[in-house]
Parts: sequence; C-alpha cells; structure tokens
Amino acid sequence: MIAEARRRAPAAGRRDPARAAGAAPRTVWFLDLDDTLHDASYAIGGQIDARMTRFVARHLDLDEDEASRLRVAYWKRYGATLLGLLRHHDVDPHRFLRETHDFDVGALLRAQRGLARRLARLPGRKVLMTNAPRDYAMRVLQGIGLRRTVRDGYTIESLRAFGGFRPKPSTSMLRMVMAREGLAGRARRSAAILVEDNLENLRAARAVGLRTVLVQRAGVAAASVAARRRGPRRLAGGAYVDVRVHSAAHLLRIADRLAGRR
Repeated sequence: MIAEARRRAPAAGRRDPARAAGAAPRTVWFLDLDDTLHDASYAIGGQIDARMTRFVARHLDLDEDEASRLRVAYWKRYGATLLGLLRHHDVDPHRFLRETHDFDVGALLRAQRGLARRLARLPGRKVLMTNAPRDYAMRVLQGIGLRRTVRDGYTIESLRAFGGFRPKPSTSMLRMVMAREGLAGRARRSAAILVEDNLENLRAARAVGLRTVLVQRAGVAAASVAARRRGPRRLAGGAYVDVRVHSAAHLLRIADRLAGRR
C-alpha cells in the first residue's frame, strides 16, 4: 500500500459502487500534469529547469553548464532528476522539491480554452498522476480551473514503494497504485487509462496493462508529419500507444473509441 497516498489523496481509491456490486469498474483517467493538462513548455518548464540547475550547482559546487548536464542526465536515466540526486548525492528531497517549484505559476500558465468544461463531461473518474510535487500541482490545477474536476490523486510525494520514491515510469509503483484503486487484475486494469506526453511513462503503463493516450501538442505533431514525409517511419510509441490527441481537451472525442478497446 502507498501510505502517503492515503494521507495526501483521500479522494483517490474511493470505493466504487459498481465494484462493490461485482460489475465492471468505471473508467479511471490517470492524468499527467505538465505538458498534458497545460503547456509547461510555454514558460513553466524553463523556470523549473533553471531552478533545478541552480540547486544542483549550489549543492554540488558545480558551474551551471555542468549542473545542467547532470540534471538532464539524471532525468533521462532515472525518469526524475530527484532520483539521481538521492541515489548519488543524498540531498534533502523535500528541500529540492520546495526550492525548484516555489514560484508564482499564475502568469506563466497556458492551457487550451474550454479544457475544464470538456474534462468535466468526460465519463469516469479523473485522477492526477504526476512526478511534480503536490503544492505546485494543486496551484497549477487551480490556475487552469481543474481543481474540482481532477482529484488530488498521486504526486511525487505519494509515488513511493519499498521505502523510496518510485515516480513514473516505475512499473512497481503503477501496480501498487492499481491495487490501491481496486484495479488489480487484467480485466479491471483495462479500465485504467494513462494520459501522458512522455513515451517512457506510456510504455511502462502498457507493460502493466493500462490503456494509453499520448498527448502530442500540435507543434510536435507537425514536426512528426514533416519527418514522415521525408520517408517511411513508424510512429513513436506505436506498439504501446492506443490513441494520440493534440490536447487533453480532446479526450471526450476519443472516449468511445477507447471503450471499444477495453
């Protein structure tokens, strides 16, 4: 069990009446945050990257170029810069999360118009699953109007297993979350859908048995189309991505298609 999740996310894992009656569970949409529910690449991502670089430089006594290189290397290797810092440098994780995400997000937010209204109409439960810290995540959800629609769910503080942080793409963490949500077993797990912009996280979700939606923003998608015009090429994530959308606002359009794959 993920004890931290029970304290920080009481809405996640609520008993489903259909589950109690033995019926098939209703759909649970596990929603990533940055570059999924909002366009973090617009401004917020740069703020976080710069703050992480400064943290690494300050605490490891490195120049900014070397600190940036190390930050990126840990992110690519472990799925989160924090994990590399914990494994190799024994930093205070709470201090790291606080210092790198403690800024005013309001003026830097950009999300698609109508997102909150459309997600409110999406059938099933909407549960946050992000490697970001909780305080930051709640401020972003509030800023883009999703605080009531998307449940607290799971932030990096609650993505823990075996005594340590296990953020996405950890398959052991995903299995524990599915058990916590009453979605253990192949039939029930197929009711869970991970909506993400990160292919490695979607690959892990598929390995565990979840269905998957890739959020591929219009600019990224256009670049992929241009690349395919230069010659035959398989779509990235083709084997483990069920559906692609340009925005989380489009999930309502593809809900029936995903239901047919269950």
